[in-house]
Amino acid sequence: MKTVAFVPIKLNSERLPLKNIKPFTNGKPLIEYILHTLTKVHNVDEIYVYCSSDKIVQYLPAGVRFLKRDPYFDLSTTPFNEVLKSFAQIVPADIYVLTHATAPFISAKSIERAVAKVAEEGFDSAFSAVKLQEFLWFDGKPLNYDPANIPRTQDLPDYYTETCGLYVFTRELILQKNRRIGDKPYLLEVSKIEATDINTEEDFMFADALHGMMNINIEEGGGKPL
Repeated sequence: MKTVAFVPIKLNSERLPLKNIKPFTNGKPLIEYILHTLTKVHNVDEIYVYCSSDKIVQYLPAGVRFLKRDPYFDLSTTPFNEVLKSFAQIVPADIYVLTHATAPFISAKSIERAVAKVAEEGFDSAFSAVKLQEFLWFDGKPLNYDPANIPRTQDLPDYYTETCGLYVFTRELILQKNRRIGDKPYLLEVSKIEATDINTEEDFMFADALHGMMNINIEEGGGKPL
């Protein structure tokens, strides 16, 4: 069974220009963090960066391959699943691991766990998520609690939000069903640090501050099937 990890990259980011290669203060360009992590993952056979620009090659560590994509996949109007399918059509594998430069703190251990769930335990997909135990409102009304009987936050029902930092899926799922999360996914709970996702200048400032802290301890998440 072959497992391939890939990081889709575009350099023409709109909300935060050049975010994927933006360096942390006293650190490296953002793309290098996730690639370095992927090289430590034991159950991944190949690693690719999927980008339309050859300029990204200078940031790739040894063992990471460059695959050039059509600039069409850089357009904001292009459905993201088309990007995933185009990669899978070119690079054959049984299982794909999708990660992003904008999630620099996801751990190799979390990636290994997610891959193992799909490769060995019958799940058709896996994704990272963070638990959300907060007072939620929707359409002007409380969603998960009664304001007349306010519970402790730890007693609120468990909600989860996708972190967008890690997805694992089978070839069949993306090519035949056009999905990265299937009908039998594994929810990999990660810490708020691992869940860090950078899209805006404020996001980058927060991540930069985390990076600058000494001895950051990334808690390893658990996980549960849905």
